[in-house]
Amino acid sequence: MKRKETKAIRTQTERTKFGEHATPIYMTSSYVFDNAEHMRAMFAGEEDGNVYSRYSNPTVDEFIDKIALLEGAEAGWATASGMAAVFSTFAALLDAGDEVLSSRSVFGSTHKLFTQIFPKWNIKTNYVSAGEMDTWEDAITPNTKIIYLETPSNPALDIIDMAKAKEIAEKHNLIYVVDNCFTTPVIQNPIEFGADLVIHSATKYIDGQGRGLGGAIVGKQELIDEIEAFARHSGPCLSPFNAWMLSKSLETLQIRMERHSQNALEVAKRLQDHDQVEWVKYPFLETHPAYDIAQKQMSMGGGIVTFGIKGGLEAGKNFLDSLEMLSLTANLGDSRTIATHPASTTHSKLSEEERQMVGITQGLIRLSIGLEHVEDIWEDVDQAL
Repeated sequence: MKRKETKAIRTQTERTKFGEHATPIYMTSSYVFDNAEHMRAMFAGEEDGNVYSRYSNPTVDEFIDKIALLEGAEAGWATASGMAAVFSTFAALLDAGDEVLSSRSVFGSTHKLFTQIFPKWNIKTNYVSAGEMDTWEDAITPNTKIIYLETPSNPALDIIDMAKAKEIAEKHNLIYVVDNCFTTPVIQNPIEFGADLVIHSATKYIDGQGRGLGGAIVGKQELIDEIEAFARHSGPCLSPFNAWMLSKSLETLQIRMERHSQNALEVAKRLQDHDQVEWVKYPFLETHPAYDIAQKQMSMGGGIVTFGIKGGLEAGKNFLDSLEMLSLTANLGDSRTIATHPASTTHSKLSEEERQMVGITQGLIRLSIGLEHVEDIWEDVDQAL
């Protein structure tokens, strides 16, 4: 199996004696041992197998094996949510006194970790601008251990040159971590551009239907081993049911991302020509400031479109209130198109100054373009504008 689409469909747990075609859900908290010696050897790590579902589970293993295959990673670990994946990565790899170099345009909850949680452990984050990579090295200190970025970022859709970030990471011996939530392994593979670890919120496109939470971390074996050692005992494990649901969703990820991207590009083009829209940002629009980098790193533009509505905050509220079909929710990556006002929801944890620094204006609207017919999506957006 060489192609991603086939790997996502045909990778599954070993078939049982019952000859099932679809993989079963292993809903169990623990596992039975043959005898006392077998139990001792398993706990000592002398034999492979399952001990307790906080440590490993066949259904969870199937899900993370698929993500690792799709990303081209050596190993992986699944978590209960995307933020559990982010937290577990940093908590496992950082010590008191360490520092993180991060692009400024990151998810609101990640920002909260960097600015309010990790400082309690004497871990500092130095922010840098996504569009000023020539200045990144100025923010590196002898204590910097990790370089972290989202590309495309949430919700500003900043595109960061991953190959250039790898050069910086290698020069300064830093662990290089990329959040790949917005693109999924179908569109972009950060490991091909030098990333050591890739993080996913599987809640979004990987699930694709807004049904449950999940997260994944994949990358180099030695780093995953450290994260696993932390996560086994801190408990952010993914449930077998959610793992089964997410694993099944991966079977349709390729065709879903194609439709998301196709619809999003069409909506973005039409928004550009609308008289109530100040600006539009989408990775595969030639007007995107990092269009050339997006073309190099991404096979499609993804399903997220952001735009600025004329009239600022009040116009943004009126737009949301006028929508008839689109959903108003803080999620994204759903089969249903979603409209969000980041300044008052997903990034409300940032100060107004911080939001302005990453391009989140009061009038910014984020559209997560779904799988409906594009004309139905556009008709609702157009009438609300």
